[in-house]
Amino acid sequence: MRVIFAGTPEFAAQALRAIAGAGHEVAVVLTQPDRPAGRGMALQASAVKQVAIEHGIEVFQPPGLKDAGAQARLAAVGADVMVVAAYGLILPQAVLDLPRFGCLNIHASLLPRWRGAAPIQRALLAGDAETGVCIMQMEAGLDTGPVLLRESLPIAAEDTAATLHDKLAALGARLVVDALAGLPLPAAVQATEGVTYAHKIEKAEALIDWTRPAVELDRHIRAFNPFPGAQAHFAGQVVKLWRACPMDGMGLPGSVLAVDRRQIVVACGEGALAVSELQKSGGKRLPVQQFLAGHPLQVGDRFTTAA
Repeated sequence: MRVIFAGTPEFAAQALRAIAGAGHEVAVVLTQPDRPAGRGMALQASAVKQVAIEHGIEVFQPPGLKDAGAQARLAAVGADVMVVAAYGLILPQAVLDLPRFGCLNIHASLLPRWRGAAPIQRALLAGDAETGVCIMQMEAGLDTGPVLLRESLPIAAEDTAATLHDKLAALGARLVVDALAGLPLPAAVQATEGVTYAHKIEKAEALIDWTRPAVELDRHIRAFNPFPGAQAHFAGQVVKLWRACPMDGMGLPGSVLAVDRRQIVVACGEGALAVSELQKSGGKRLPVQQFLAGHPLQVGDRFTTAA
């Protein structure tokens, strides 16, 4: 199968490795232009570009795909199919129509639930019991196309956005290889009921509201791990909370109910959170015992939502 691949982050890179490993001819890889990153803000290639270079695959990094020159370059490939995973650019209809089997998208949710940019985080925030991957035939609408393959997996109580990402990336890589091997596949039109949208994560959402129930704040912390990190304020400083567990407890929301070497118990609107990993602004992620060595806390102290 002659393939055009379009993707940018590690989620997509895993799929590209799998497609190349399955023996398909990846004629060209589309990925976002190199971006400045790190302390020195040097230009850094995307995870997908790095995999393409490792495999000797041509890389094409246009700023957009509406340009006639970019479309002509893709048309010249003569691809059987285009695979898209977290690419970050909209594909115009002219591009969708180029390959013989159209364009397939690897989407990390059980469509039509969580169409859009942040399905992993939104599933965690909502307390969904399961999620999964759909291989979808792309069309002009936002994740509205018919589904060729789907597979679900349970969301574990300890899953974070990072661990769930890794599980779904592996599942997506396997499913897209299965899809390519079976083309053409029957397509199931998405249901019109149960449609939800996974809007892009905004940094402001990471701020913890201690008046909410502990079970919701546990999901909040896990959904924003590793980015952007759930945030609270203590003594005028921003503190990120990385690991916690809901438990019974009662007190003024945000107030510290108990402190020991393993955990800091903080009252919520309903129940309490046993926090076991924290990070001060500019510092490292630390277990409670190490955090307390530099930032002593005691019963009655209070975390706040605002500085």
